[in-house]
Amino acid sequence: MGSLFRSEEMCKAQLFLQSEAAFSCVSELGELGLVQFRDLNPDVNAFRRKFVNEVRRCDEMERKLRYLEREILKSQIPIPEATDNPEAPAPREMIDLESNFEKLENESREVNSNQEALKRNFLELTELKHILRKTQHFFDEMHDADKDEESHTLLGEEGPRIGQAMRLGFVAGVIERGRLAAFEQMLWRVCRGNVFLRLAEIEEPLEDPSSGDEMLKNVFIIFFQGDQLKSRVKKICEGFRAMLYPCPESQSERREMALGVMTRIEDFKAVLVQTDEHRSRVLSSAARKLSLWFIKVRKLKAIYHTLNLFNLDVTQKCLIAECWCPVADLSQIQIALRRGTERSGSSVQSILNRVDTDEAPPTYNKTNKFTSVFQSIVDSYGVSTYREVNPAPYAIITFPFLFSVMFGDLGHGAIMAIFALWMILREKPLANTLGKNEMLAPIYGGRYIIFLMGLFSIYAGFIYNDLFSKSVNIFGSSWNVSGQGFSEADLESEGSFQLNPVNTTSKDYIYPFGIDPIWQVAINKLSFLNSFKMKISVIFGVTQMTFGVFLSFLNHSYFRSNLNIFCQFIPEMIFLLSIFGYLVFMIVAKWFFFDATSSGQAPSLIITLIDMVMLGGADPPLYGDGTLQSTIQTGLIAVAVICAPWMLFVKPFILKKQNDRKVAREGHLPNRNPAVADERSSIVVFDELQGESETDPPPKYNGKEDQAGPSHSGGGHEEEEFEFGEVFVHQAIHTIEFCLGCVSHTASYLRLWALSLAHAELSEVLWTMLLGIGLGADGPVLGTILIWATFAVWATLTIGILLFMEGLSAFLHTLRLHWVEFQSKFFRGEGYAFCPFSFKVILENRDD
Repeated sequence: MGSLFRSEEMCKAQLFLQSEAAFSCVSELGELGLVQFRDLNPDVNAFRRKFVNEVRRCDEMERKLRYLEREILKSQIPIPEATDNPEAPAPREMIDLESNFEKLENESREVNSNQEALKRNFLELTELKHILRKTQHFFDEMHDADKDEESHTLLGEEGPRIGQAMRLGFVAGVIERGRLAAFEQMLWRVCRGNVFLRLAEIEEPLEDPSSGDEMLKNVFIIFFQGDQLKSRVKKICEGFRAMLYPCPESQSERREMALGVMTRIEDFKAVLVQTDEHRSRVLSSAARKLSLWFIKVRKLKAIYHTLNLFNLDVTQKCLIAECWCPVADLSQIQIALRRGTERSGSSVQSILNRVDTDEAPPTYNKTNKFTSVFQSIVDSYGVSTYREVNPAPYAIITFPFLFSVMFGDLGHGAIMAIFALWMILREKPLANTLGKNEMLAPIYGGRYIIFLMGLFSIYAGFIYNDLFSKSVNIFGSSWNVSGQGFSEADLESEGSFQLNPVNTTSKDYIYPFGIDPIWQVAINKLSFLNSFKMKISVIFGVTQMTFGVFLSFLNHSYFRSNLNIFCQFIPEMIFLLSIFGYLVFMIVAKWFFFDATSSGQAPSLIITLIDMVMLGGADPPLYGDGTLQSTIQTGLIAVAVICAPWMLFVKPFILKKQNDRKVAREGHLPNRNPAVADERSSIVVFDELQGESETDPPPKYNGKEDQAGPSHSGGGHEEEEFEFGEVFVHQAIHTIEFCLGCVSHTASYLRLWALSLAHAELSEVLWTMLLGIGLGADGPVLGTILIWATFAVWATLTIGILLFMEGLSAFLHTLRLHWVEFQSKFFRGEGYAFCPFSFKVILENRDD
């Protein structure tokens, strides 16, 4: 089989790399992405490894690039994606990169610092401008009050404090509007009401120099008397971060200062524009190369991190690595090593040496963008054991098909397929939008499976003759409605009819494809469709479970486990077919043996199955006479009962007998030559267990020999001590799980019928309660208005409930049917994934 149906054949290898060529060789292997390195220094602290300084330098470069990225995004400068894939820079290029990044960071920080200082000065001048403008009104009011020769009071209620001859001091400043209430209250309490506060809003928002956020501020001026109050007022202003500015008392001085401030503001505006343009030029230049720099730095970091997994030989001139790699790609790996050696200028070729091992290799299934989503569904439950049958290729058909059985609607399936086709056709543009969105990325990644589910749902919709809960009359009904007193006018009305299957136009005419559309107006529609969907659910379930048991035979055959074929596959298949296969036979036989005229004489399948298990008779019989059917059913039950102890007892006792023979043989070997005796013992035991015991590891490299030697190691394999009790308990658990699972799993497939019924009924309810109002209205004008008013609600509920929620529900139920009911028959899922050193994977998962 190809790697799609079974994982790739893997081997363990040792790499011997010259120190000067190691970097280039690892770089080439990272571009290839077919080697999974092992850590040969698991006990060495990460800070004590050979290339830890280089990793730190890469971390520092990456930090500087992230700083530049934040500054570029803050300035709303677009960062173009890298169009090419640059190679990892040579180690000598790291110094140039570091100096370049250092220069850019320092320049950016310097420009930011200068710009912030300029903005802060500009803000102060702007605030001073507003103070000079606003305080002029305050002084005008005070001047008018002096002319009135009235006594003025302060904020307190202690009576008159000053008269005309008294002179007040004052401070002016700006405070944030959010702190104003607390500021007034504090002034009142600390100064005991002996100050006079005037406020005015600054209408335009001001920019914070540090963060760039907008701020709303107020101008204030505080009048007081005496140095003590002046000291208190200044401390309160300092505590509330209110900025105080000098404000002359005379009008001429204020006017002269305002003119000077306006001149300086214009100068600052020009300088700020020039500074911003310079900053944009610096960041725009960095933005054009930022993606390429990130790729180079991450490749550098990945290479040095990988080199830290290697060991040094005693001469300190050679790096030794261990890795897993696919056997089929060894030639590509050799070419990559040769290319890396040539790039480095080394005269000594790198060596790849395959080694024998008893360790379980990782599981590697080659996928593309179409098959990857199905493989992900399987791997989410468990990674396949090395070289066992991969369920993913079969799920390409069975998954969307079972989904469509539950979601069968022509209209809903078409909408789903069109949406998925849109994502497929706009695959590359959507990769940067939907593909990077945390919520929508799974939908984008599953575009191909959604497309298949939509297509299969269209097919199931044709079978069910269901289009948004309505039927389509394509071939003309096969029912003779006139024989039951129904006219064509009656069928066009909203009435419902009790259909009698006996009255048909012709016994030779059956509706060619799918369900006859006349069932749409039948009272007994649910009775007919429930019976039909329930039966096909059982047929599909038993068929898929039987196929799963057959796949277990492929596993046993590949691993050369004749014992499992005889003690598991054969009794499991017989048990499943003798009861549930016979149930499928009865369903099909009932369709063939009984027509509309004799349907009342047909036996109940459930009662027949119960009578079969209880060893009862067949009355009424399904086929032949009652004696023949009863005899066959009794024989099938007897065979099924025999299969249970067959699965339970035979395998543990055979394994025990094999172990006893092995122990006896090892004890009676001649002792003249211990080395030869040990070799003969290992060969005999190996040959015996090779075809019979399941406790051996699976055959490596498909049992074939290659350039590195035989597929199995000749010795050194430590076998676990045989425990009969443990083996028997394990086999008992497996037997009970399979026998009870056949019953529960068959019943679990009835969810196909249940969800299909729920989907159809919910669709019909939405149509009747929304669009049905307009379609049943009196008059075309009223009907058009009602349809226009209700269509948006119907479409929203259809997409939100029937497509999204019902689709998600059907997807999860299909997932359960594959994980539990199907894969449990043959799939162990005890492997671990092959995680190669790949620049492509590292760059795609850069956020992790």
